[in-house]
Amino acid sequence: MAAPDVATFINLSDLQRRYTDSCRRLGSLPNATILSSFFKAEIRKSCSDPCSLDIFLDDLTDMDFQPLLDISVAIDSSEIEAVDIHNGSSCVLSVEYSLALIHAFSQKLRTVHLEDSRNGNDLFREISCRGTTCQGLNLRSSHIRKLNMVGEFTKLHTLNLDSSTLLTSFQEGCFTQMPNLTSLSMCETRVSNLWTTVAALSKLSSLTELRFQKWVCCNETVCPSVSSDGSWDDQFSISNTFADSGRQLIDFRETSNLVSSTEDTLRNILPFSNVGTVQDLQSMMEDMSDGSEADFSFQHQEADYAGLFLNSLHGQHREANMQTVGSTGMLWNENEEPSAITRYDGDMALTYVSCCASPICYEKHYRDYMIASLPNLKVLDDLPVRKADRESASITFSKSFEYLPYKRKYKESVVSLLHKREIKGSRSCPQINHQKSSSPYGSSQFFYTRSLCAAKVGSTARPSLHPLSISSCDLSNGGRSFRPRQFEYHPTISSLMVFGTLDGEVVVVNHETEKIVGCVTYFGAMNSVLGLSWLKKYPSKLIAGSDNGSLKLYDIEHMPSITNGLHSSPRAVTFDDFEQLTSVHVNSTDELFLASGYSKNVALYDINYGKRIQVFNDMHREHINVVKFSNHNPSMFATSSFDQDVKLWDLRQKPIWPCYTTSSTKGNVMVCFSPDDHYLLVSAVDNEVRQLLAVDGRLHMSFEIPHTGSAQNYTRSYYMNGRDYIISGSCDEQVVRVCCAQTGRRLRDISLEGKGLGSSMYVQSLRGDPFRDFNMSILAAYMRPSSRSEIVKVNLLASPQKPGEECCSPYSRPSNRMGG
Repeated sequence: MAAPDVATFINLSDLQRRYTDSCRRLGSLPNATILSSFFKAEIRKSCSDPCSLDIFLDDLTDMDFQPLLDISVAIDSSEIEAVDIHNGSSCVLSVEYSLALIHAFSQKLRTVHLEDSRNGNDLFREISCRGTTCQGLNLRSSHIRKLNMVGEFTKLHTLNLDSSTLLTSFQEGCFTQMPNLTSLSMCETRVSNLWTTVAALSKLSSLTELRFQKWVCCNETVCPSVSSDGSWDDQFSISNTFADSGRQLIDFRETSNLVSSTEDTLRNILPFSNVGTVQDLQSMMEDMSDGSEADFSFQHQEADYAGLFLNSLHGQHREANMQTVGSTGMLWNENEEPSAITRYDGDMALTYVSCCASPICYEKHYRDYMIASLPNLKVLDDLPVRKADRESASITFSKSFEYLPYKRKYKESVVSLLHKREIKGSRSCPQINHQKSSSPYGSSQFFYTRSLCAAKVGSTARPSLHPLSISSCDLSNGGRSFRPRQFEYHPTISSLMVFGTLDGEVVVVNHETEKIVGCVTYFGAMNSVLGLSWLKKYPSKLIAGSDNGSLKLYDIEHMPSITNGLHSSPRAVTFDDFEQLTSVHVNSTDELFLASGYSKNVALYDINYGKRIQVFNDMHREHINVVKFSNHNPSMFATSSFDQDVKLWDLRQKPIWPCYTTSSTKGNVMVCFSPDDHYLLVSAVDNEVRQLLAVDGRLHMSFEIPHTGSAQNYTRSYYMNGRDYIISGSCDEQVVRVCCAQTGRRLRDISLEGKGLGSSMYVQSLRGDPFRDFNMSILAAYMRPSSRSEIVKVNLLASPQKPGEECCSPYSRPSNRMGG
């Protein structure tokens, strides 16, 4: 078919005739849905509404492709103002044809709606890679986990991802090709990390409207909104910013002549030899009659989120309607989740409740964090962002969050810092906009180290997460993978780590090269290794304890690197058993170690003589989960118990009475000393984390980590970067929080993301790397019992080296026994 003269204006009836002519030449029936779309376009035109054409790919087969493609060029010079393409759950049109149609209507393509279907994933993958010229993109997928839209979307200004129920995060450059995107909605997704989400959204320079939840007005009266002059206007509701556009329904009694005209046209242009039978024609006309005509609200697909595009396309003026005055009240439930918000204007109070919320909405201070981090945002969750909101958000952010490590307020260049250090320049922070630096470390010997760390953390949107790839493939046990349950960094050799497994193995590895240094399986397959502690003065030795009570001293210099089956017998010192053991720890002089477990007692052992010296009975009212020696004083140790108490003891006073006792509101899971012994870090059930003054047990800092409400959410916390930061994770959550130990402000949340469906994860244990700033390792596991646990190395100073590196491989849920 020859291309039409572009200077010739083509009316709707001519365009429809071209379509049916093409069908006749190809010997196929005109598609009833396409004819219905032409009919609806005529009605909109008669009502002086925008004349748009809807193409429902669900109702097309490959036979319908060529006639549509033939008229696509003519669309550009026709009365059609916009083309909307819908791909629903029952679409059978091939991906190639669907893509060809989307690109063929590129000049007037307004919105594209994609839902789960047989070819939906492939179609969206292709669009993500190639891009599209549509102004609105509506995606609803239950398969996408990490969004990566790298194609060109230069005309896109509205993106709706509502109900993409597996979507958790975004690739680094996901939004870099969307310079004009103004509206984004992600309700009912699984997005939860404030930091990585804001890092991705900050690439959207034009973003003014964002939604992760819907605030529904629960007042008895209709909720009014605010007009451009500040008065309340019942004609416009802020809560409907992303709601249905309210496309006009047509009274078809006024358009009966149009119906008959369309029918007559169809009968005149289609010879019955091509149509088939009169019944075929009647069936086609029935498809165009009442049942189809009643569908003018475009709920051919589920239309809950369709209005996001149309409001953005036809309602750009609403920005003027988003200015309000007054105050905002937040109500919090017992889990510190936002349940309601009340807005006031004089004596009028409007209360909204949240629905369709993504997990990110349940982070405390979520709204303040978003407003403070995205300065161009005008509407958040259907509510306008006012000047008072920005001022409040700025205050909350400065109190609760740390923008950069070590109180740095401005992002600095790593190259610039290195240059200043080399030329021995000023030791103060670079002044930006003639503002004085707030850093107190200008004269500190650690100034450049801390500044470089802050610069690297600030330039890294998401940290590098690398699963420690250790398997027994080199060993004689058939290549079976290990199942770690406990691990410890070596205190003096930066490359070494030891981990114990659920199968009774003790494995020493070089975690830098991922090579096994030594491995023993003496405890037996039915026992889990829960206690590990390195000696400091004798760096080749370590104590290992199993849940069956066995305690052994190993020397890695005599530990075989290749085992001979499950019953190897390395040289080891065996101590008296301690029943139901969960924790062991060696003192600073390597002379003594302590053991605790599912009892109220603690046992003291002499390492030199290889025997138990004494058992201290009834030190707590319930079992003692962890016991820890001081890092510098060989006589001082602390115990934490599920009786809610933490106690400090001194061996020189024959620990009958503690030096002091301090209590948590819930059972204690962990306690540890800061590297300099100035503080005790206490972790109780469900994210109750406190820092105490070690000298007398007074509270120094309480970390405001959100609670889940679960009595089984066992929380563990450790120090990182000396005593500068603490890291905290819990067994009911897949996130590790990094907080400043001196201010309590959160620096980052690190989310663990597994691969595949059903990949819910949690933190079993974690440790800060004693030799590398902002490095740690996490023992993580899936909820699925058939998957294996694994140690994941985290570097906050580096980005993932390749796509998918931050995703962890399958894990399993280890034993519920406690320990560190």
